[in-house]
Amino acid sequence: MTLYGLEESATMPTDTTGFTLGIEEEYLIVDPETRELDSAAARVLPRAQRVLGEQIQPELQLSQVESVSPVCHSLAEIRQSLIQQRRSLIEATAAIDKKLAATATHPFSHWSDQQVHPKERYQSLLREFRQLAREQGIQGCHVHVGFPDPERAHSVFSRLRGWLTPLLALTANSPFWLGEDSGYASFRTEVWMRWPLSGPPPAFASLEEYRELVQSLVSVKGIEDATKIYWDLRLSERYPTIEFRVADVCLTVDEAVMMAGLARALVRTCDEQAQQDTPFTHIHQELLRAAHWRAARYGLDGELVDVHTREVVPAPELVERLMTLVRPALEAEGDWDEISALVQQTLRQGNGASRQRAVYQRTGDMFALVDFIINETACGVL
Repeated sequence: MTLYGLEESATMPTDTTGFTLGIEEEYLIVDPETRELDSAAARVLPRAQRVLGEQIQPELQLSQVESVSPVCHSLAEIRQSLIQQRRSLIEATAAIDKKLAATATHPFSHWSDQQVHPKERYQSLLREFRQLAREQGIQGCHVHVGFPDPERAHSVFSRLRGWLTPLLALTANSPFWLGEDSGYASFRTEVWMRWPLSGPPPAFASLEEYRELVQSLVSVKGIEDATKIYWDLRLSERYPTIEFRVADVCLTVDEAVMMAGLARALVRTCDEQAQQDTPFTHIHQELLRAAHWRAARYGLDGELVDVHTREVVPAPELVERLMTLVRPALEAEGDWDEISALVQQTLRQGNGASRQRAVYQRTGDMFALVDFIINETACGVL
């Protein structure tokens, strides 16, 4: 499955048990001399695929590649998969004198210099979406949490909507755009929000209402099918999973593992609440969008919106509220020590956006910034 639903792979393995994990990450190929993006995917992919097969996939632009994990049952398996995939791609790029970078936007390369993949699927997207497709030089991280019961999944979905804000703030990793500081922690979010049916999902009273909307969108040619719904949280049409699509691609494996652990804990927590019929706040779509924008704008460095209490609080406080909520689920999975430590590490050292900015503020050098991103991408991998 390719990021943002632009392509769906029929070969992703499935598992019918609940609370399994899968993760997708997109990366950039960079020239080590110019630090610019390099349209070298056609040479990178075969090398990486010799090791990992279809776990390594192309993307819309030839300067992008993607990794797709197998179904995993533990955070240890997710971590091992991420390490193996990053290592394979780093070695494949090194073999042709290139580098791999995990950042949701390149600090200065221009979208107009990038080539769209010649595959017909991508060329058709270019014909349909024109400028939006040409500017699609952004990278994200998707987490799939196994959930085979669609009726129960809908009830969980409605409760999950309100917790996208701290997930985005923790994983924001795209502060620069076209050589300038965008002023956003996640400018990827703002670029992506221009696409149809993107951003925070609306609320639905029932699974039937959700399906009726999908059918209406198909009928009026708003979308080809349900796989073209690009919300930051969705019920996967191809796999028995709830899919979190809110995160920027993370600088490090640690941060990607953190995102996976939090996503699974949220699903488990919200499922338990739904089964117990615990009351929850119905959040208006515009309030959710306002909270989402603030998380993209400020990340962990400002105040965020708690949509449940309708108040603005410091980012660490909202993260703490999230951790209090999911602690029983994390403990039940045996993940509390690892995830709480990773969250505290992120709060202490900053998310990817904060760390990128710190490097540029210290050096004033875009080349040094790209080198930092490349080194972080390989942290704990080689």
